[in-house]
Amino acid sequence: MKTIKGPAVFLAQFIGDQAPYDSLDHLCAWAAGLGYKGVQIPTWESRLIDLKLAAESETYADELKGKVAAHGLEITELSTHLQGQLVAVHPAYNELFDGFAPASLKGDLKAKTAWAVQQLKYAAKASANLGLKAHATFSGALMWHMVYPWPQRPAGLVDTGFEELGKRWMPILNEFDQNGINLCYELHAGEDLHDGVTFERFLAEVNNHPRANILYDPSHFVLQCLDYLSFIDIYHERIKMFHVKDAEFNPSGRQGVYGGYQSWIDRAGRFRSLGDGQVDFKGIFSKLSQYDFDGWAVLEWECAIKHPEQGAREGAKFIADHIITVTDKAFDDFAGAASDKQFNQRILGINPS
Repeated sequence: MKTIKGPAVFLAQFIGDQAPYDSLDHLCAWAAGLGYKGVQIPTWESRLIDLKLAAESETYADELKGKVAAHGLEITELSTHLQGQLVAVHPAYNELFDGFAPASLKGDLKAKTAWAVQQLKYAAKASANLGLKAHATFSGALMWHMVYPWPQRPAGLVDTGFEELGKRWMPILNEFDQNGINLCYELHAGEDLHDGVTFERFLAEVNNHPRANILYDPSHFVLQCLDYLSFIDIYHERIKMFHVKDAEFNPSGRQGVYGGYQSWIDRAGRFRSLGDGQVDFKGIFSKLSQYDFDGWAVLEWECAIKHPEQGAREGAKFIADHIITVTDKAFDDFAGAASDKQFNQRILGINPS
């Protein structure tokens, strides 16, 4: 078995205009001071990384690693959640996603998608230059508005949607394969890949591509009322990344999964800081360790109540306390006895021929 690495922190929710959140150097000093050992970098944030340059210049990639290492940290993975979203966008959402791409592409859905595909390809090469093994992204969504449809979906619509999704992602997956990087989709509400069934349908469209993998985040499964522990049993071979994020689901006589269009703080299902929600992290860390997951345990802080500084401070210790140093011994080794094949045959009453 292998020991999970960590704790690490995803920097996306902490970037700001004031120190220590205004630059990679300052954020690394802050994270190290809290006890983190790694940082996950959002590639859409130019204050942290020049993605194109990281893909084209090994010198720049080495400098970036050195800047992080100077604080005793490692880069765990890069993220293209925003760019991945733009790989597949239904036209009804075109304007809503203008903020995910350069302003010069505003309103041009085709151009935004082409830009996003190139960004993902840069991310594959940048990850290789940085010596990483995995990358985080979203699948995008052509069909999310059809998840609970009325009127009913036309026959074959979902098949057509997954066929198109596979067609768009296959060249990107091949680019990641050429660079030796696992592309990990965060299964998330609002994405066409949001649970095990949708991930399996996608795998079928990309010929079970070896680089099509999963960023496991139990918080999204709590809000779907999905068995997130059994999920690990089923999909552990495809789980290559791990976001440690808590959540709770408290349905009432007035609301359930859909939340009544309310703000996060008033929804039955909401994200919480580590330890404040309902996720069984002891069970998760045990199962991931059992299945030899050797990636990073990365805090993704999202909470409707607690301040991010407190969440980050508590999160480092929470993850460290849950990481299991796996054993190389069996608990009953003390009672063992040396043996050989003939000895075993005698014990079983087998007469060797």
